[in-house]
Amino acid sequence: MTAPTPIITRQRFEVKRRKLTVLAREEISPQMLRLVLGGPELVGFASPGSDDHIKLFVPDGAGGQAMRDYTPRAYDPKRGTLTVDFALHEAGPATAWARGAQIGDPAEIGGPRGAQLIDGPIARWLLIGDETALPAIARRIEELALGTPVTSLVAVQGPAEEQKITSQAEHVALWVHRTDPTDASGLLAALARIALPEQTFVWIAAEAGVAKALRAALTERGHPTAWLKAAGYWVAGAADRSEKEL
Repeated sequence: MTAPTPIITRQRFEVKRRKLTVLAREEISPQMLRLVLGGPELVGFASPGSDDHIKLFVPDGAGGQAMRDYTPRAYDPKRGTLTVDFALHEAGPATAWARGAQIGDPAEIGGPRGAQLIDGPIARWLLIGDETALPAIARRIEELALGTPVTSLVAVQGPAEEQKITSQAEHVALWVHRTDPTDASGLLAALARIALPEQTFVWIAAEAGVAKALRAALTERGHPTAWLKAAGYWVAGAADRSEKEL
């Protein structure tokens, strides 16, 4: 009999652009900025997956418009608010816009285009990433069922960038401090010390080279590929490029 494996389902949504307003801003760490968006056009918005992506449309600095992908950190249909966290570790049009955004400023988003939902006989989770993946990691931890074992392994610049995540899950938070976000060595060393019992689903998102190195380390340990999902949320030296499936 074939052993049960995780079930990954994909949902597609009609792509819609929405003009919103900045309702609140909060510097949750020196390198992470949180903006809360809202407005009448948010009605009908859907984001069922913790690693969904929206497009944020911002000025490109040359009279045009740039698009960047961001994770909906939280969506509250009752309050009509969408929360987006911005990792400020690199310069770019979206980072520049977020840094300058003030309450009352306009904001424009599109999507999500779809969602990827991971379900099935998962006994525990291991979530690995860097600052760009932290919004998705934190959201998934917060949304897990009561008592679900989950370990997060996140690389950040230092102790000031560590975030407290409140959840009903049984969460163990592990942090790696590093300077170079393209250096996988710290995460690899920490990963080597983490046990991988059966029915552990591992989710990875970081710079593409780092994510590939982590994925390779897991497969070398014999972790089944059906129990693993890795993505390059960004690619070093390439603006607005990602590798969503590795």
